Amino acid sequence: MRRMFRATRWFVTLGVVVLGSLAPAWAQSTATLQGTITDTQSAVMPGVSVTIRNQATGIERATVTDAAGQYVAASLQPGHYAIVAHIEGFQDQTREVDLSPAQTVELNLRLGVAALAENVTVSGSSPLIDTATVSVGQAMAERTVQEIPLNGRHFVDLGPLMPGGSTAPQNAGLSAPLRGQGSFSFMSAGNRETSVNFMINGINLNDLSNSQVTFQPSINTVSEFKVDNSTFSAEYGRNSGAIVNVATRSGSNAMHGEAFDFYRDDKYDSRNYFNPPPAPQSVFNRKQFGVNLGGPIVRNRTFFFLSYEGLRHLQAVDLNSGTLTTAQRAGVTDPLAKRLLQYIPEANDSTGSRVIGSALAPVNIDQYTMDLRHNLRQNDEFHWYYAFQRDLRQEPNAQGNTVPGYGDQRGAHRQVMTVNETHVFSPALVNEARFGFNRINISFNPLTLVDTSAVGINVGQTNMPIALPQITITGPGLNFGGPAGFPSGRIVTTFAAGDTATYLRGNHIIKFGGEFRRVKHNSANGDPGNFTYPSVAAFQQGFGSTFGITLGDRAFNAYVNAIGGFVQDSVSLGSNVKLDLGLRYDFLPSPTEADNKLVEFDPTTVSLLRIGSGFSQVTKNGSDFQPRIGLIWNPTGDGKLAVRGAYAVMVNQTNTGYFTGEAGNPPLVTPLSAQAAGTATSNIKLDNAIGGAAGAATLSPTTTDPNFLPGRTQTWNVNVEREFGGTGLMVGYFGSYGDRQRIPVNLNQFITPGGTVRPFPRLSAASPILPGATPTLGNIIEIASTGWSHYKGLWVTANRRLSNGLQLAGSYTLSKSTDTNSYDGTGANNNGSLQDSTNIAGSEGLSDFDVRHRFSLNASYDLPFHGNRWKDGWQVVVVEQAQTGNPLNVITNISTITGLLSVRPDLIGTPTITPTPNLDANGNVISYQWFASNTVCDPRIAGSCTSASVFALPYSATGIAHFGNLPRNYIIGPGFGNTDLSFIKNVTLVGSARAQLRIEIFNLFNQANLGQPGRIATVGSTSLGVISNTRFPTGDSGSARQIQFAAKFLF
Repeated sequence: MRRMFRATRWFVTLGVVVLGSLAPAWAQSTATLQGTITDTQSAVMPGVSVTIRNQATGIERATVTDAAGQYVAASLQPGHYAIVAHIEGFQDQTREVDLSPAQTVELNLRLGVAALAENVTVSGSSPLIDTATVSVGQAMAERTVQEIPLNGRHFVDLGPLMPGGSTAPQNAGLSAPLRGQGSFSFMSAGNRETSVNFMINGINLNDLSNSQVTFQPSINTVSEFKVDNSTFSAEYGRNSGAIVNVATRSGSNAMHGEAFDFYRDDKYDSRNYFNPPPAPQSVFNRKQFGVNLGGPIVRNRTFFFLSYEGLRHLQAVDLNSGTLTTAQRAGVTDPLAKRLLQYIPEANDSTGSRVIGSALAPVNIDQYTMDLRHNLRQNDEFHWYYAFQRDLRQEPNAQGNTVPGYGDQRGAHRQVMTVNETHVFSPALVNEARFGFNRINISFNPLTLVDTSAVGINVGQTNMPIALPQITITGPGLNFGGPAGFPSGRIVTTFAAGDTATYLRGNHIIKFGGEFRRVKHNSANGDPGNFTYPSVAAFQQGFGSTFGITLGDRAFNAYVNAIGGFVQDSVSLGSNVKLDLGLRYDFLPSPTEADNKLVEFDPTTVSLLRIGSGFSQVTKNGSDFQPRIGLIWNPTGDGKLAVRGAYAVMVNQTNTGYFTGEAGNPPLVTPLSAQAAGTATSNIKLDNAIGGAAGAATLSPTTTDPNFLPGRTQTWNVNVEREFGGTGLMVGYFGSYGDRQRIPVNLNQFITPGGTVRPFPRLSAASPILPGATPTLGNIIEIASTGWSHYKGLWVTANRRLSNGLQLAGSYTLSKSTDTNSYDGTGANNNGSLQDSTNIAGSEGLSDFDVRHRFSLNASYDLPFHGNRWKDGWQVVVVEQAQTGNPLNVITNISTITGLLSVRPDLIGTPTITPTPNLDANGNVISYQWFASNTVCDPRIAGSCTSASVFALPYSATGIAHFGNLPRNYIIGPGFGNTDLSFIKNVTLVGSARAQLRIEIFNLFNQANLGQPGRIATVGSTSLGVISNTRFPTGDSGSARQIQFAAKFLF
């Protein structure tokens, strides 16, 4: 016990020394090669020279085994290497291995006594079974990355193919594909989409304003791709979810390049399921083209790589929405509502109740990259990379609009730069220093501007023209106008510096270092407001039920810093057991704002306080030690069987949204909201939304819990992996528990459900800002860190490296994920997951992204045809994904119970899932019925609830309100299945030059992957349980069968 205590004290002391030195470090996208060299009698061999040569660049690294016969070579560029072990009197042994980004490969060699200076050469790739680390992940080599049929050719779409990954639900934010640009994150192992850490050449690639990848480097510039998604090394910080390492392509001694063009057009495609005839097929045309060139400037020393890629994408997004019937339009009596009819499309289907059409969504992207790699001298290597992208696109429905004519246009400039320097101090000590930045400058502008005062709308806005308020008519599920919160723009710049050292001492391989990041976030936006009519009848009379707006231009200039450090010790306990010990520390200080434009609500004094005068910092400083421990056992000693177990604590740096809401409070701007029943006696009118007597607007500040802490996740796993005939099979149990998860709560929820009294009716007379002010206080949304999550899963994976023309990687996952809320921005808000802010546990349920069963496979096969250039070079590549459905959270449209539209109904029957297409008179699909719409009753109306009723509004027969008993995410929606297939023909031209022709078929079987059913429970609803679109729009994964043609010229 005393020896263990001394070892622990030494370990912690070393960590403190590292942290105290503030030598910045950064997690790596390079590789590490390590191993032990023995003789034929298994005796360790010190003093063996080990030469590691990059076969593409000719750059060599030399090292020597220590007294324990061990060697380590860290910070190696991913690629193909030849390793030569030499010592006088013994045979030289040569091995060839492939190294992937962020990979540690253990290569043990055995030397025999020399006979006439002979040597032994063994060719092969890196070991299939990882016996060096406890991190669980998967790498994709350059050949797979370049040739896999990716819909859109976005590297982030590789994430769901990894073990533990899944296809995002339709209501996801970052992980749902955004036409033309793919997904900006992905779901993995029960983690939120905002917890993924993207790194390019070891430098962070996240936009901290919303935790998305800043931009996606062209797939043609990606060398290799690796995802770690459980119990990774202590060198990794910032996020608690998956770690994505991208290594970019560099030049080599051989001049190489390519030109390519990928082409799609709707004339080769199937119709989207919800774009039936006689409507014209929605427009789709996509051209993706580019060139790259790489080679030597000075052979064996200096190399360059340049690339350009362009995208010209024209798409008509299918829109299928309920709308007003001719009779309902004729029944409008309110004068302002009559004027709004010009902005509501008329029905055009055979039922006279839906509008089926499309809206153009063009996307233009131009991306440039430059890469320079230089061997300064024998022990120093320098790497520089820069990428720039400009993009312009239109989004007709990204903010929730259901009919054409609205949406926004988005234009952006995106940049990333990385600088890496590797220095070999000695065979036992290697250091890698990094510096870089990523930057996004983006604006969002509404497509449709009007003079709202001429329409008769009075929501406090005076600058014209402006977008209409974003208006929802519940019942038909109609949403038009807006988008709310636009125009908007932001500039986010992240600077990062780091250093990682690797030191070999005895049976210890120690990595240590620290890191520093600084984020500057400038943002500004206006707001036309949002408005809800609870039914068609309410719209006809002009009676609204909810209204929200922020008056004034909200702007801020925020700064966020982060400092971290780690020590990681891989200890060899004999020849076949390794112990991984790691300790990480992250210091996440409270954010700052350059002009003191942050105002918080203080519930203790019932006051609004401005930073710099009323309070000094937004939150307490985050300060976390995060232990990592794991054990790897290789029972057979031959590297073909590994038993692993690991436990880790990880902290997630949340995006800036957790505190920037405080820039939207008085006196900076005025946030207002109102709630009413939408009846003649309780309503909000658009012609006087702020001052109307029946539903006067209230002040609705947003604040941050001063005790807010970054999210924390404990993760653990036990797994066994075995190689069988060149194929690795892994079976493992994976679990996690997350606490301190970000969740919005309503501090000013009505004390009694459905009442009128709130905990804080107005600001106190002593408030420095608006003392005792009118209007009264409404909802007060506080961003807290009181949510939690659980995940458990069985993972089964199979991996086969290219052998006899076949390569495959597949996985099956059986899992369950539960949480209090699944996204950072959902909780106590309209359409949120939290119905009662005083009882967070009451909203714990299946995660929005929970998937019970998931299977994925990617495989390639080189067809065995030979004889001439027309027979040779045929290849088939397939990607298969299949999973069960995601949960659905059914809520009501009643805002008077809590002040928000997030209250669930009562469950009084058994929901019956009876998927049935709704057809028009000609047999064409106009929508899809997942469960019956007419199953909602109102207990306040005698005889309304019958044995056929499934949901009841949360009232007693006497009209007393309560919280609904329907559990969150009770109903399971449609599953997802998709098969992508490509045929590739490589044609040899002259020398190393070749042409590649490809036909890629996305959604081969034209499977209709249905979207999310309508989930707003109202009496007489025609949209509840109705599906009117596919999970993702045409052109994205699983939407409709599309064919892509491609041609490449390579040399």
